[in-house]
Amino acid sequence: MKTSKKNLMLMVPMLHQGGFERVCIKTARLLKDYYNVCILIFSSRDINFDITGLEVIDIDVPARKGLVNKVINVFKRVNKVKRIKKERGIDIAYSFGSSANYVNVLSKGKESVLTGLRCQTDMDNKREVKLFCRRSAQVLSCSKEIVRQLLSDYNYNRSTFIYNPLDVEDVKNKAAETIDDFPFAGDNIKTISCMARNDHIKGIWHLVKAFYLVQVRHPECRLLVMGAGNWDRYKEMAKKLGIRDKVAFMGLKKNPFPYVAASDIYVCSSNREGFPNAVLEAMALKKPVISADCKTGPREILLSEDEYEDLIKRIPDGSSITEPLRGEYGTLIPDMDDNEDFDPENIIEEERMLSKEIIRLLDDEELLKRCEKKSCERALCFTPERYRESIHEILKRYE
Repeated sequence: MKTSKKNLMLMVPMLHQGGFERVCIKTARLLKDYYNVCILIFSSRDINFDITGLEVIDIDVPARKGLVNKVINVFKRVNKVKRIKKERGIDIAYSFGSSANYVNVLSKGKESVLTGLRCQTDMDNKREVKLFCRRSAQVLSCSKEIVRQLLSDYNYNRSTFIYNPLDVEDVKNKAAETIDDFPFAGDNIKTISCMARNDHIKGIWHLVKAFYLVQVRHPECRLLVMGAGNWDRYKEMAKKLGIRDKVAFMGLKKNPFPYVAASDIYVCSSNREGFPNAVLEAMALKKPVISADCKTGPREILLSEDEYEDLIKRIPDGSSITEPLRGEYGTLIPDMDDNEDFDPENIIEEERMLSKEIIRLLDDEELLKRCEKKSCERALCFTPERYRESIHEILKRYE
């Protein structure tokens, strides 16, 4: 006998840009066959994702500055969400990120509440983490490291990791779209690309300084950065370094993939990530990847299982490596700090390591080709089908 579908609510603050917003959208699409899915957001301002065919509920309580306003916002959001959960008979509510987690657990009614701790930033506030663990049926993560931390630091054993889904064919199709504003042209040009908003945790000033060292050896090299924000300070630093004409800050691109496809190497300079979708998307486009070994994410993508387990045995507390590690699927360099430094004369050792690893790829065309092949191979490990099966198995426990 066929039973009716259960009601699943996915909760995210906005759908502007970012990794977990993209995963939320993808989760909604993948689970439509199993559940009546709705996405609840706090504000519909600057939606940057395709929400065609999805039910999106906007409670219209956007973020406000100031501690008092933030507290008031939480109460408003909780009251509205609690009412919507009850009216719609929500069976399962799954939230993405700390601000959504707060509202989800505080508005809990009869439904099962699942919270998502998706990056190291989510783990910084111990009080929040304890609240989410205490009031959630289960905590979901996209990283083994967060699961390990929850067990070791909080004695919490109801956590599961599910790697983010990657639709390789979709990325390739979007990358095939024609663009007319690619800033660098020429047969001999080599381009390094990066997708990141202007946020100190993304460490883009590290990348600009490393690129300065790279172009001394390879003057044909260029740097392309895509992401929202004001990049004036970066442009000024590039000017002082004498590389302003070799660096392009393209701003937010709704479809960044043609630009990545037209580049040669992808770099992630982040100090903090969860499970960096942008890295996997670049790998789907056969781009060799060099990434900072930030607390969670990159090492689980760029290392094989054996390499990852060996690293954990050598550094059991999850700390970053201290020397470059050339894994099966990409290269890790030591984590770089998140203290913004726009002094062009101050270049730290980790930035020098990053430049040397980029130069190593540029110096060896055969190595570059091998890395392209390994990137593509790795990208195929994170299929949407595998993600759908994994998350459905978890959600079925709470139907």
